This record gives sequence, C-alpha cells and structure tokens, in this order.
Amino acid sequence: MGSVIVTYKIFPEDIVKDFTPLKTQIQNLMPEFAEITGYGEDPIAFGLVALLVQIKFPEDQQGIVDELETKLTEMPGISQVQTLMVRRTSR
Repeated sequence: MGSVIVTYKIFPEDIVKDFTPLKTQIQNLMPEFAEITGYGEDPIAFGLVALLVQIKFPEDQQGIVDELETKLTEMPGISQVQTLMVRRTSR
C-alpha cells in the first residue's frame, strides 16, 4: 500500500520567532496513523513567516487531508491554513 504526502502552509496570526510550541501542538493533533515527515519556513512579508508542515498519511484514509486542515485552522494563533501539495508515494 502507498502513502499520501501532504504539505500544509500554516499562517500564524502574528509574527512568530520560534515555531517550537506550534510544532508541538501540531504533533499532538496528529492522528495515530499519520506521521510528520518535515518542517520548513516560508517568509511572507514584514517579518511574518509561514510554517510548512509535511505529513504522511496512508492512502486508504478518506477525507483526512481536509479534516486535518480544518483542525489546524481551529488551533489558537493560526489565521489560515493552505494545502499546498498532495502527492502519492509508494514508500
């Protein structure tokens, strides 16, 4: 069975210097079958930086991409979440 790798772009409500607390909150939000495979940062403007999160899901889970995006949007301190990329992998 393959997997789906999703990259989310998470916009904080304000300028964030350290994403460690946000990363911890995201990790605690993960379903047991999902795995965070990487993080990145994307400078937006005027000191605002978005957090990029790459998550691996089993491909047989239906609707999980949108469901997790909704949960991320509901987190305190988050203004917007975008699904940037969804790709399938055989690993």
